[in-house]
Amino acid sequence: MARVPAVVPAEHTSDHVLVVPRPPGGDAPEGHPLPGLAAAWFDDVGWLSPPSAAAPSRAGGGARFHGVRAVTRPAAGVLRLGDEHRATGPFPLDAAAAAALGCAHPADAWALGRADGALDARGGRPAAYDDRDGIARAFAAALPVGEELRLVRWAVAVARRTSGMLLADGRQVLRPDPAASVDLVVWPARPVPAGELLEVVRSVVATSTLEAAPGGEAGHRVLARTPYDGDLVVTHERAGGPPRALAAEPWPDGAPATVHRLAWLPQDPYELQVSDPSGLHVIARDRARALLARVASLLHGRAGGAVVDDAGFVLTARDLESRRADPSPGARAWV
Repeated sequence: MARVPAVVPAEHTSDHVLVVPRPPGGDAPEGHPLPGLAAAWFDDVGWLSPPSAAAPSRAGGGARFHGVRAVTRPAAGVLRLGDEHRATGPFPLDAAAAAALGCAHPADAWALGRADGALDARGGRPAAYDDRDGIARAFAAALPVGEELRLVRWAVAVARRTSGMLLADGRQVLRPDPAASVDLVVWPARPVPAGELLEVVRSVVATSTLEAAPGGEAGHRVLARTPYDGDLVVTHERAGGPPRALAAEPWPDGAPATVHRLAWLPQDPYELQVSDPSGLHVIARDRARALLARVASLLHGRAGGAVVDDAGFVLTARDLESRRADPSPGARAWV
């Protein structure tokens, strides 16, 4: 295994280390996306001690040197993640340090571990060693369980959302493919009737049809079949409570009563569960991802509300636009 450069202080090197590319304005603690991403998965997220800028220190060995400049080194904060864990950081990585990890831009590292400083108890060996996120491979000796497993899954989801990476136990590299996130959920501010839903989906895939929900469930769905890329399914169903990321949204008439779940059903569903799917699957996935993003954008434009991805993170209009960009030739073959 290749040596992973140390990116956090020595006392955190055995923690899980989440590396998140730095967003514009991310130099300020309030500009960093991690607290918001944590709130999508954990209750009671908050700073136990917020990051702060330390007093400037002198670079160059002393004031007698010409060209001396002040260097501000931020002091890491501690962010509570649920009842048992915390994220310590950010620890800034400049372009060179980020490049050593394979990141194209400057990034921040966060050390994830138990709030009490103890080690999490682990379970047994995984029954299989291939999964979409690579978690079984990273923890081949003993899988995380309980709250630690949720922490690891959240960190992988954040890495996928931000094009970052996770160093499991500080050394096993997990770099999830952002394009593997395909399915979406639209939480509309108003109900979308069946006829209007069909109209929206048909504007993207002309052969779409309206069907009753399978299994006698309440609601309905629009099915869009493609010759080579599998099926796109938009299901209209009664909503439960909104996800954590939307719990504080000011819905004008209360939380939505219905939701629209946008899903891709590939020709070989097994490939959804592996970390290295075939090239044909990836091509079909990219096209389906773009089409579902177009449907979500149209629904959101008509009915308002919010769009979340398959990890429960809220997507912006810019996020959807990025997904709609054609990733490969022929991405609009079935439009």
